[in-house]
Amino acid sequence: MDRAEKREFVTELNETFKVSGAIVVARYAGLTVAQMNDLRSKMRAQGGTVKVAKNRLAQIALQGTDAEKISELFQGQTLIAYSADPIAAPKVANDFAKGNDKLVILGGAMGTTALDAEGVKALAALPSLDELRGKLLGMIQTPATRIAAVVAAPAAQLARVFGAYAKKDEAA
Repeated sequence: MDRAEKREFVTELNETFKVSGAIVVARYAGLTVAQMNDLRSKMRAQGGTVKVAKNRLAQIALQGTDAEKISELFQGQTLIAYSADPIAAPKVANDFAKGNDKLVILGGAMGTTALDAEGVKALAALPSLDELRGKLLGMIQTPATRIAAVVAAPAAQLARVFGAYAKKDEAA
C-alpha cells in the first residue's frame, strides 16, 4: 500500500466506525482461508462485515470516533467485525468463536461503550433486532385479540341462550 491508499483506507474505516452499531475486535491467528471466508459469508448474511487491517491504520482510523477507547486491543493478528445492527456482529463472531477456538474475541465497542470479551458475549446473547420486532408486534397484537374476544363474548352468550330456547321449544 502506498501513502494515498493508506489515507483512503483510514478515511473509509473511520467513516465505517462512526456509523457502526457495534464493533468486535478478535484475534484470528491460525484460521485457514476457508474458515475466514466462512466467517465473512456468515457475517455478510447478517448485514455485517469482517476486515483485516493493519493495527496502526485501525488505531488511526479510530481517532475521533466513539469507539476510540478500544485502540489498545489492536495488538497481534487482529480482525475487525462490524455491523449497523448492534447485535449482528457480536452474535456472528461469538457463534463462530464457539465452533472454532482459533478465533479469540478480545473486545469491542457499542457506541461510546467499550466492551471486554465478556461484554461482547453478553451482547451476543441478546435477541436480534428482527426477533425484538417480532416480540413487540406479538405484545401489541395480544391486547387487540383479547379486546375482540371480550366484545364478541356477549354476542356468543346470547346465541347460546337463543339456541337453548330453540331446542327447548322443539322438544316440547
